[in-house]
Amino acid sequence: MPNNASEHSDRRLEQLEQMILIREFESRVQTLFENNELPGFVHLYLGQEAIAVGACSTIEADDYITSTHRGHGHAIAKGLEPDRMMAELFGKETGYCGGKSGSMHIADVDQGMLGANGIIGAGQPLAAGAGLSIRRSGSDQVCLSFFGEGAMAEGQVHEAMNLAGVMDLPVVFICENNQYGEMTPAEEQHHVEGFEARGEVYDMPAETVDGMSVDEVYRATSDAVERARSGNGPSLLICETYRYRGHYEGDQMRYRTEEELEAWKERDPIETLEASLLESYALAPSRLEAFYDEASERIDDAVEFARQSEYPSPEAAFEDVYSEEI
Repeated sequence: MPNNASEHSDRRLEQLEQMILIREFESRVQTLFENNELPGFVHLYLGQEAIAVGACSTIEADDYITSTHRGHGHAIAKGLEPDRMMAELFGKETGYCGGKSGSMHIADVDQGMLGANGIIGAGQPLAAGAGLSIRRSGSDQVCLSFFGEGAMAEGQVHEAMNLAGVMDLPVVFICENNQYGEMTPAEEQHHVEGFEARGEVYDMPAETVDGMSVDEVYRATSDAVERARSGNGPSLLICETYRYRGHYEGDQMRYRTEEELEAWKERDPIETLEASLLESYALAPSRLEAFYDEASERIDDAVEFARQSEYPSPEAAFEDVYSEEI
């Protein structure tokens, strides 16, 4: 945790810059998809940036994360480069997975990004496995495991949380409650008021956090990461948030009102942090403008990189099918 005002401001400025980059990436992906430049489906992270950035700000480069089908924000927050991510969305060979994963399965094991995942709740068993690997190796690494509230109804999520609890694995389970599992309100999917009780079942600390506040996410995740590194086992964080777009691009969003969306946008995580930093004079208006210009330029370059890259050869379909024998 920061021990003085300067470190605190520097950290918040970095978080703002990263959130702006994620939003610029996602906004551009939205446009590219509307223009039929991207194959497959995309699920955008717009509105939820504070969670990925706040949480990943607490971990080190050699720590792990597992992600979801809505994983672009997690990937960027973990340090993946927008150009190779964009190439992956375009299906090009210069992408992180050679153009084979598309939007929902971007991974870079070398950077600790164990994968976005199109299967709901599939990241939590991977996180428990990573935690067990950490335990067996004797390192002090941790794994953050992101998932939506819809995944709380998946059996494999409970199996993973149970195993992590029983074995005191260094995993922080981060539930991003964006209020809707696909098109169904959370309260219609779960016969429980709040999710903290799920932590009690597995005897792990649980806390509900304002997922629209990067400061609150950072604070809560810092505590959970410190607990995990110290060998005291897993934690559960429930981050209350809202996705600005539909479940997927093309979703007509008939299940929610414009008034509801605008009410959440009034608490926009980027605008809130901008206002705080400007008010405290930690951020000059010119520097804020530079953040947006730099993010736009990076995404311009990423799109150009993706467009100019080659598609994988047909023979590449037979590569990366089996792991090398150890």
